[in-house]
Amino acid sequence: MNELIDVLSPVFDFSTAVDLLGYPFVQQALLAAAALGLVSGCLAPLVVMRRMSFAVHGTAELAFTGAAAALLIGAGVGIGALAGAVVAALLLGLLGQRGTERDSVIGAILSFGLGVGVLLLWLNPERTSNKFSLLVGQIVGVDSADVVLLSTSALAVLVVLALVYRPLLFASADPDVAVARGVPARVLTPLFSVLVGVATALGVYTVGALLVLALMVTPGAAAARVTASPVKATLLSVLFAEAAALGGILLSLGPGAPVSAFVTTISFLIYLVCRVVGGYRLRRATRTPVA
Repeated sequence: MNELIDVLSPVFDFSTAVDLLGYPFVQQALLAAAALGLVSGCLAPLVVMRRMSFAVHGTAELAFTGAAAALLIGAGVGIGALAGAVVAALLLGLLGQRGTERDSVIGAILSFGLGVGVLLLWLNPERTSNKFSLLVGQIVGVDSADVVLLSTSALAVLVVLALVYRPLLFASADPDVAVARGVPARVLTPLFSVLVGVATALGVYTVGALLVLALMVTPGAAAARVTASPVKATLLSVLFAEAAALGGILLSLGPGAPVSAFVTTISFLIYLVCRVVGGYRLRRATRTPVA
C-alpha cells in the first residue's frame, strides 16, 4: 500500500486532499454532490426509458444560459441556472410532444441556448473563473446558500417524483397503452421535463453544463444493463450517481483538477463494467437450456 501511495503521490497529493476535507467549502460541495447524486440517480432510469438523453443536453445548455445571465447581472448563479433549465424543460415538454419533431425542437433550443450563453459570457469579460466553472463545474463556488438551494430543489423534485412515479413509469414503459388506460401523458411529459430541468440545473455546480449527462444519463444506462426491474434500476442508478459525484470530488482534491473530469471518468467506468456484466449474463442465459 505504501508503494502505491509513493507512485501516485506525484499526481495525487494525499495529504493535501485530507487537509482540504476539513474546509467548509469542500464539505458543502460534498453535500451538494450527494443531493445531486440522489436526484439524478432517481431520474436517470426514466430519462433512459423515455429516450430523453438529447433533451437533457438541450436543457443543460439553457441552464448554462440562465447561469451566465445571472452572472452578468450579479444575481445568484443557482437561481439563474434553475430558471433557464425550467424554461428549457417547458419548451421541450410543450413543443416536443410528438416524437417526429422532438429531436428538431431540442436541436433548435440547444443551439439557441448555447449561442445566447456565449454572448452573455462575452458581455462579462471580467469573471473568467466563474465562466469556466459554468462549463466544467467548480466546487469552490458552492457556499452554504447554494447548499440550501440545492437541498430544497432536490427535495421538491423527489416529492413530486414520488407522487407521479407509478403513472409516469407506466407512460414511460408503454405510452400508447397508458394513454388508452387514461394516464394523462400530456401533463406528465412537461412535468417530468421540468423535474429533469431542475436536476440538470443542479449539475451546473459540480460537473458543469457541458458534462451533466454523466450524472443524468449514464447511471441509468448502466443500471439498465444489469437489471430489468424498475426498482432495482433506480437503486443501482442512485448508487452509481453517488459514487461518481462524491468520488469525483474526492479524487479532484489532490491534483486540484476540474471535478467534471473525475465524475465523468468514474461514471463511464461504471457503465463499462455494467455493460460487460450485462453481456456476460445475457450470454449465460442464452446458453442455459429451457426445462
